[in-house]
Amino acid sequence: MMKVDNYPFYQGKRILITGGTGYLGSRLVRMLNNSNCHIVLLSRTGKWVEKEVGQARVETFKADIRDSTIWQHALEGIDIVFHLAAQTSAYAANENPTADVQINLLPVLHLLDTCRRNGFRPTLLFSGTVTEAGLTVGMPVDETHPDRPITIYDLHKWMSEHYLKYYTDACFLRGAILRLANVYGPGPGSGSADRGILNKMIGRALRGETLTVYGSGDFIRDYVYIVDVARAFLIAGENMDRLNGGHFVIGSGQGHTIAEAAHLVAKRVEAKTGQRPPVVNVDLPTDLSPIETRNFVANIAKFHNATGWKPLVPLSEGIDETINHLTKGSEVVK
Repeated sequence: MMKVDNYPFYQGKRILITGGTGYLGSRLVRMLNNSNCHIVLLSRTGKWVEKEVGQARVETFKADIRDSTIWQHALEGIDIVFHLAAQTSAYAANENPTADVQINLLPVLHLLDTCRRNGFRPTLLFSGTVTEAGLTVGMPVDETHPDRPITIYDLHKWMSEHYLKYYTDACFLRGAILRLANVYGPGPGSGSADRGILNKMIGRALRGETLTVYGSGDFIRDYVYIVDVARAFLIAGENMDRLNGGHFVIGSGQGHTIAEAAHLVAKRVEAKTGQRPPVVNVDLPTDLSPIETRNFVANIAKFHNATGWKPLVPLSEGIDETINHLTKGSEVVK
């Protein structure tokens, strides 16, 4: 497995991570562990993220991002914000748009306006999604592709981005958006049934369960490893002079059909356990969102040219790392 870079830029920084005990947030904590920085995790549960002994000081601030009054205290003295907290199910957002506004849109506005009103000037990195572009035309997809959100979830992410761009244009703070493709790899499981699909597939395969593929499984996805994504966020924080006010597509730059991914999971699990789980095709559900039928491969040139970042972990290696992690029994993907 690759050696993770050091991040001297973060020495002495005070860093706020919303959703800090979640999938990406906990990975950022681990990767900043050897930096002499102060990390504040904003978490609704107040849950602690376990980490190895290192130089980073980590504290948890228990708060609900839907509460507009928490931001002044949370942001005071902060140099960098990684805003990762969100409700992540497109189906849940469509079912209850008001609840999704309250957790995915309004907290971003409250955060930004708290900065404006109090003169706070942190750097803000926001976690967006490539599905904001909607049903894409042509591949690979870059930042020039028109945005046509077709789910409430994507619409609210898109609106949050535009609030951030408004506030950066007005020079109230500096910030940028990283739109993520299909992220996978070791870490806490997603609470949303329609997120973390590849991780869930690996978990099922290790339990000897059948892997199901909708239809022919020929929809194309860009699977990007969690460590590569966390590196992108950390490198973005170092390069804000070149990223400020923009959004950037983050993926592996490689496309795989869902069927290919499922069969690769089965093959790699067989290499580890000696047992190959079956892969079967099933009919498309009648309530499947059209966003699930998209094809997507990221064109990462804009972000690479601005920062030098590139993904380092190919899909087969990332699947193997996830399998190794799960078979150690430290975390279970359900």
